[in-house]
Order: sequence, then C-alpha cells, then structure tokens
Amino acid sequence: MKMLKIIIRSEKLEEVKAALAGLHVTGMTVSEVRGHGRQKGHKAIYRGMDYTVTLLPKTMIDVVLSDEMVDSVVETAIKTARTGAIGDGRVFVLPVEQGYNIRTGERDTS
Repeated sequence: MKMLKIIIRSEKLEEVKAALAGLHVTGMTVSEVRGHGRQKGHKAIYRGMDYTVTLLPKTMIDVVLSDEMVDSVVETAIKTARTGAIGDGRVFVLPVEQGYNIRTGERDTS
C-alpha cells in the first residue's frame, strides 16, 4: 500500500475530488495547509503597508491506495490540478506498512 499526499491549489479541490472518484478512489482526508515552494510567497499591501506572505494557503489530500492504483491516481491528480503557473502543488508517494479498521479491528490487506 502507498499513501499519496497531494498538495494543490484550494480552488482545484472539487475538480481533483471528482477526477479521483472517477478512478474509484473510495476514501480520502482533506486538510487546509500552508506552505511554500520555489515561489517563497509573495508581497502584499495591507492598509498601506507592504508585507511578505511566506506561507501560502493550499489544500492537501491524503489517500491510501493499493500499489496497482498509484500510477493512474498520480497521473490523474497532476493532470487535473495543473494550471501551468508556479504554485500548482506537489504529489508525494510514501509506503504504508499496515492499516487497521478501528470499528472491526481488521487489518487491511490491500
């Protein structure tokens, strides 16, 4: 099993969720996060004062999948979330050793 951490622009969330549903991704966790990559934030003016916003709002989708689904989900997430501008996001793939259903105590097999 693998965990995908898909960090995207917040306005792309509904499109990405719909695309993942089309691949039969049945569960996900969505979080509002803040961070920066290469763009390192931007300058803004508030009440006449300049200031630098270094941590930009993003949305992170966590999905745990079988190994066989990873490539198609990564490809779909990237294609759906891409705008072509700096700050589109990132996808990370991490190994998952074990998962358990809290209600039943059963161990996930895939």
